[in-house]
Amino acid sequence: MKLRLLTFITAITLSFAALALDLQTAKDQGLVGEQNNGYLAPLQSSADVTALVKEINAKRTAAYQQIAAKNGISVDDVAKLAAKKIIAKAEKGHMVQDGSGNWLKK
Repeated sequence: MKLRLLTFITAITLSFAALALDLQTAKDQGLVGEQNNGYLAPLQSSADVTALVKEINAKRTAAYQQIAAKNGISVDDVAKLAAKKIIAKAEKGHMVQDGSGNWLKK
């Protein structure tokens, strides 16, 4: 009985995990794009997209803050430098912002 219950709970947990949106999939589907300010932007609205963008941007903010403190520069400067690198490395077909804020498919 315990084994069946454990198996059932594991299956349910895995099915919910499979429904969660990941960054690569969101980019591949054009649901999110890389902004020229170093942060991710939602391009289509849904609860999954909003949650993903919020999670990624919170992690980026924390990383940018650490780098800024370590190097004695502003968080905005770190974010802008990161944006250039992220956009340069974006895969073909992913959405990115140019310097003027216009969305382009790379």
